Amino acid sequence: MRCCVCLFQQSLQCSPSKMAAGESNSRSSCLNLTNSGPLGNAPPSNSAHSSPASNGGSMGTAGGINRSAGNSNPQSGPENGGGTESAVRSTPSAQNPSRQSVGQSGATSGAASNMTATSSSSSSSASTASADASAAVPSLPSSPASVLVYREPVYNWQATKSTVKERFLYSDEVQIGPETVMTTLYTAKKYAVPALEAHCVEFLKKNLRADNAFMLLTQARLFDEPQLASLCLENIDKNTADALAAEGFTDIDLDTLVAVLERDTLGVREVRLFGAAVRWADAEAQRQQLQPTPENKRRVLGKSLSLIRFPLMTIEEFAAGPAQSGILTDREVVSLFLHFTVNPKPHVEFIDRPRCCLRGKECSITRFSQVESRWGYSGTSDRIRFSVNRRIFVVGFGLYGSIHGPTDYQVNIQIIHTDSNTVLGQNDTGFSCDGTASTFRVMFKEPVEILPSVNYIACATLKGPDSHYGTKGMRKVTHEAPATGTKTCFTFCYAAGNNNGTSVEDGQIPEVIFYT
Repeated sequence: MRCCVCLFQQSLQCSPSKMAAGESNSRSSCLNLTNSGPLGNAPPSNSAHSSPASNGGSMGTAGGINRSAGNSNPQSGPENGGGTESAVRSTPSAQNPSRQSVGQSGATSGAASNMTATSSSSSSSASTASADASAAVPSLPSSPASVLVYREPVYNWQATKSTVKERFLYSDEVQIGPETVMTTLYTAKKYAVPALEAHCVEFLKKNLRADNAFMLLTQARLFDEPQLASLCLENIDKNTADALAAEGFTDIDLDTLVAVLERDTLGVREVRLFGAAVRWADAEAQRQQLQPTPENKRRVLGKSLSLIRFPLMTIEEFAAGPAQSGILTDREVVSLFLHFTVNPKPHVEFIDRPRCCLRGKECSITRFSQVESRWGYSGTSDRIRFSVNRRIFVVGFGLYGSIHGPTDYQVNIQIIHTDSNTVLGQNDTGFSCDGTASTFRVMFKEPVEILPSVNYIACATLKGPDSHYGTKGMRKVTHEAPATGTKTCFTFCYAAGNNNGTSVEDGQIPEVIFYT
C-alpha cells in the first residue's frame, strides 16, 4: 500500500483540523512507505531539506517515511527519472509563510478532513494546491498528486505490549549463545526489556557449571541478578574444589572473593581455600602492576585474608603452608601455633567456627536411657563402633562433663573407618561444662561422610576430672525426621581393644550429631 505524509508538519501532535492549507500546498509529494525500515520506522533521509528545522518534528516517529528515493533539488523533475518518489521539491523558499488554517483554504479542506478520499478527489485537491504553489514560485513545476495521511503519535507504546514479538524486536524465539548472552543481557537491562532479560538469565541458569560458576557470579553481581547469584553460590558450595580450580576464579573481583569466603557452607578444607586465595592474589597483583611479593599479596587480599579460618587447619597443614607463606605477620603465626598446641586456647583474630556444607536441620540421637556418675580418664580413648542404614554427615559428638562443678576439658575426637583404620575426621579442641548431667557439644572441623552399612568407630580422648556417664544403653537407635518421616537407624557395637570401658551398655559418647 502506498500512502503520503506531509513533509513540513508543524507539530507531531497536531490533529487533521489543525493542518495548515499553506503546508498542504508545499507537501503534495507522494512518499512510498513500503520500503520503510525493519522496525516500522524510516531509514535516515538523504534530503538536504529534511532536518527538524524545516519539518517541525521527527517524521520518522510520526509515520515511518522513506525519503531515500528523492532529493530536494528544484531543477530535477519527474521527467528526469525521479518519478513520483523523486518529486519531493519542498525547499525553504517554497514553503508558504502565511500558514493559513484549513478553514481558510478551500483548496485543501477536502484532503485535510477526509483521509480516505479517492484518487480522483485527491488529484483534484492536489492540482489546486499545486496551482497555488506555482503562482507563488513560478520556477517550480507542479507536484504529483498526494493523499494526506495522519497518525496520532503514541508515546511509550512498547509498555502496552506483553510479548517481545509485539515490541521492537522481531520475535519471541530468541537465539542466545555462550558468546552473546552477556552482551544481550547488558542490552536487555539497558533498554528495559524484561522478557529478553529473563531469556538470558534462564540460559545462564541452564548452563551453570562448577567451571564457570565464579565467572557467572561476577556477572550476576554486576547486572544485579540476585536469583542467578544465589544459584552460583549454591553451585560453589556443592562443588567448591572444582570451582576454585577453574580458570575464571582468578578473574573475580575482591568483593566477590569476600562474598564467597564469608560463607559457612563451603565444602572444602581451609588449607585449600588459602591456596586458592594466594593464586587469586598473584593474578590481582599483576592486574595492579605490582610485584607478587608476600607483602603485596597481603595488600591485595585486604579484608578477605581475615575470612580464611586458619584455626580449622591441622597444625601440620598450617606449618607447611600459611606459616611459611610470608603473608601472615609473625605475631599472627605465633598466636595460631599457640592456638593449636596449648589449653586453654588463646584468642586469635581469625574465625574458628567450622564451616558446614550441609542443608536442612541438624539432628542428634542419644544412646543411653540414664545418667550416672562417676567416669574417670587416664589418657585412654573412649570408643564405640557404629553403622547406619543411610548416608549421613556426622558433625560432632555430645559428651558428658564433670561431676565436680564447672570445669574445662581438653579433648580429641575422631571418626575412624574400621576396616582400613583410616581417620576420616578429627578435632583437637576443648570444651567447658557447668557441672550438670547435660551433654556438651564438641564439633568436627568438617562434616564426616558416613556411608550406609559401613562400620565406623567414634572415639573421644578426654583430659580432665571425673565425669558423668551413661547407662542402660541401646543397641539400635532410630531417628525419624518430623517433616518427611525419613528414618535414620544407628546400630552400636562393642569396639575391640582398649576403649576405657565404654560399651553399648555404659560409658561416654552419649550423642551423635549429624545431618541427613
